[in-house]
Amino acid sequence: MKMSFRWYGQQNESYPLQYVRQIPGVHHIVGALFDVPVGEVWPLEKIFALKQEVESAGLQLETIESVNVHEEIKLGGPARDRYIENYIQTLQNLAQVGINVVCYNFMPVFDWTRTELAKTLPDGSQVLAYDARVLRELTPEKMAAKMEQDAKGVMLTGWEKDRLQSLQLLFDKYKHIDEAALFDNLGYFLRAIIPVAETCGIKLAIHPDDPPWSVFGLPRITTCQANLQRIIDLVDSPSNGLTLCSGSLGANPANDIPAIIRHFGKQGRLHFGHVRNIKIHQPGVFAESSHKTDDGSLDIVEIMQAYWDIGFSGPLRPDHGRMIWGETGRPGYGLYDRGLGIMYLHGIWDTLNKQNCRK
Repeated sequence: MKMSFRWYGQQNESYPLQYVRQIPGVHHIVGALFDVPVGEVWPLEKIFALKQEVESAGLQLETIESVNVHEEIKLGGPARDRYIENYIQTLQNLAQVGINVVCYNFMPVFDWTRTELAKTLPDGSQVLAYDARVLRELTPEKMAAKMEQDAKGVMLTGWEKDRLQSLQLLFDKYKHIDEAALFDNLGYFLRAIIPVAETCGIKLAIHPDDPPWSVFGLPRITTCQANLQRIIDLVDSPSNGLTLCSGSLGANPANDIPAIIRHFGKQGRLHFGHVRNIKIHQPGVFAESSHKTDDGSLDIVEIMQAYWDIGFSGPLRPDHGRMIWGETGRPGYGLYDRGLGIMYLHGIWDTLNKQNCRK
């Protein structure tokens, strides 16, 4: 396992990379470019500059999250081939600087959805939360405006203002796209890019839908083990794999996260791990929590046991954390609680290693 930490670049963070380096056992940064419009080629010089910035802090950059997929590709629109060619060029540029894992998603319009960015827990910490009852009272336009207001000037990936200016037009286009069509469009995309990823030595890792059900009537397909297997089967290649996000899939209690890890780990298709906990209050209503098993609805110990059982050696990172100790910044991505989460995950991993040595 390569314990990793997602970092949005110094211009978007309130802390320097040197602070991340001080978290024990963290040597890898998960990075991205955030000033390149979705669908355009990531310039080689910008990727190289990001790698130099990370390495100058004594850390490594091998994983990118995310190279977002243009809506024309998801829709199967007339311009999709041009955007696929751009995606291919981006993969080739990433390979030149040593990137070997690229996380992406295939969620229509909204990359992730929450109805509250700073829900206050009884201990005073603040977390991301989702309530389907609140969502039913909102239109997509009102939801986008609410997210922008609640973000308080922080750039939220997947909710870029320029991309959401034509929401009604996007939703009109998706009226003709159901789950079957979305699967077809994903297959078209994968058949074009996976051979390139193989040549480049890159493992593509699709991220689950967050949450794993339809939002505003949009189709969702990366929602459960059966659908994940269907995606893997679209193109039979080691480069066609998964990002296993426990918090995304785990919002549906029907998803057995440890079993899913073991299932795809045995196939060698689990390329990236996101570990976080959530507290499910009722169907469609959940709040994120600390990573500790007792604080949420997911058994983080058993999840880490599953990673250990499959001999997982890829990048793994603590996912969203609480805002604690007066920290302000990107919702879900505070430094302190993710640092605590890392130490909790390390403690579980170290225990598993020692137990195995005694056998």
